[in-house]
Amino acid sequence: MNEREKEIIRAVARLDRRRQKFREQNRLACYNTGTVHQKQLLFHKSLCRNRWVFGGNRSGKTECGAAEAVYMARGNHPYRQNRADVFGWVVSVSSAVQRDVAQQKILSYINPEWVRDVVMTSGNKDNPSGGVIDYIAVENVFGGVSKIGFKSCEMSRDKFAGASLDFVWFDEEPPKDIYDECRMRVVDRKGDIFGTMTPLMGLTFIYNKIYMNEDADPQVWHIVMEWADNPYLDPAEIESVSKTMSQSELLSRRYGKFSEAKGLVYPEFCENTHVIEPFAAPSAWFNNISIDPGLNNPLSAHWYAVDGDGTVYVIAEHYEAMRDVSYHAARIKEISGDLGWHTDAFGRYGALIDSAASQRTLAASKSVAELFSDHGINVNTKVDKDMFSGISRVKEYLGGGGRAPRLYIFSTCKNLIREIKGYFWGADDTPKKRDDHALDELRYFIASRPAPYTERVQKSAVALDKERLIRKRKRKRIKLQ
Repeated sequence: MNEREKEIIRAVARLDRRRQKFREQNRLACYNTGTVHQKQLLFHKSLCRNRWVFGGNRSGKTECGAAEAVYMARGNHPYRQNRADVFGWVVSVSSAVQRDVAQQKILSYINPEWVRDVVMTSGNKDNPSGGVIDYIAVENVFGGVSKIGFKSCEMSRDKFAGASLDFVWFDEEPPKDIYDECRMRVVDRKGDIFGTMTPLMGLTFIYNKIYMNEDADPQVWHIVMEWADNPYLDPAEIESVSKTMSQSELLSRRYGKFSEAKGLVYPEFCENTHVIEPFAAPSAWFNNISIDPGLNNPLSAHWYAVDGDGTVYVIAEHYEAMRDVSYHAARIKEISGDLGWHTDAFGRYGALIDSAASQRTLAASKSVAELFSDHGINVNTKVDKDMFSGISRVKEYLGGGGRAPRLYIFSTCKNLIREIKGYFWGADDTPKKRDDHALDELRYFIASRPAPYTERVQKSAVALDKERLIRKRKRKRIKLQ
């Protein structure tokens, strides 16, 4: 080994020592650096006050919660308005889980010199990781002291009463009464709720309140993390472990998705992938409107665009119940006009519609299809309603079987997004017949095998004249016959 090689080795060793010293001096600054976990960043960047990570085991979700809690306590959050003298809780499912998981993660991001005090529920404060912590007093960058308290869901609800908090971090899913009580604790300080969990308990209140956001709360936000999102996991190990799991286990433990006994119809759907912000789609992409009719039930209509690669974009939505055909036709024409949607030679908008719309009842002289036609919507009732093949094709467009996704939904199409997230198989290997109006007409459109947009070539005057002469000769031959 020559002298230059020795000098390089010594320089690398010095760099490693400096890096180690930096880590020891500021553990939080080393979080999510180097190889970046992109979905962790999205969580920290969200400014909503009720944020959740639904993640598989080892997806990196708990690191999010711990780093977020320490960011807030220290007053150096990189993306939010910081505060002095912060008071927050970390809520675990049990004191044992608190000791082994949440508090270990919190301690890993707090430098010893930041700690003003540690109060223990059990164990020795000189070895906090070996016992159960009541709270940690942490130096805040504004000069004051913040407090991170620890709670367990084993406690009764009254143990969660009274406090005024800046944040609550739920490490795994809490019981509803504790969740409700903790939400009240952050009201007067306009604080934050955030949670990190693997959805192992089925379709609970968190599924309804957060994942489905049934109240349409603008402050509710979530992200789903799976093993592939964690850049530190070995892909070969992921596939090896996946082979030992059932479909239900895969959905929750690998992909971080909610499921019930029979599972999701479209587990391929991921909001972070398939839901996109609206953009001005070129009018040349405009393909068709698809309608699932309803009177008492909601009528669902969506506008579909297809690009040159055959990728489908759902760009607009009309979804409303308890209205008649004239109202729905007026709304469809209004939305179509706003989009600049194409019409036929008679100025009518075309659409696919459930074949049941062509049927007349004893109480009506005209069918739903005829009524739409009377109101300027030229509907085509010849749709493919085969459930199994239709679902299979939608799965293909979502990217099932390792394919690249070819279906994207604008975030403004909230009812389609809500339905696809909550669409489950029933006992007879068919989907449960509930909240599927948008999904039915999505299936009709995809089953129509929409062709990719192809650019129209502007024909010359000579070519147009030639085509006119050919048509004229054909008409003359027909007359002679």
